[in-house]
Amino acid sequence: MVPVECFFVLSALLFFIGVFGFITRRNLLAMLISTELILNAVDINFAAFNRILYPGELEGFFFTLFAIGVAAAETAVAVAIIINVYRHFHSDNVNSIQELKN
Repeated sequence: MVPVECFFVLSALLFFIGVFGFITRRNLLAMLISTELILNAVDINFAAFNRILYPGELEGFFFTLFAIGVAAAETAVAVAIIINVYRHFHSDNVNSIQELKN
């Protein structure tokens, strides 16, 4: 059986990789993938805390399933926005969206 601390270390690692990727990347798809890494870190925390606090119950797993559903909807909307930005500006860089302000 895997200790719960390993899940927390994995979750922290995923979270910081996601934050680093979101801050350093200028590509919209890379930023979306980084956001998904952050959301997956949160899901792992939900399941790990459920295992510690309520070992016989499934509330943390239901929160995780709900969060996965929200992340899937968020990804679908974000990909649609990225496709429209690419069609309009012929680029998927964040800097190309600066023209929208004018």
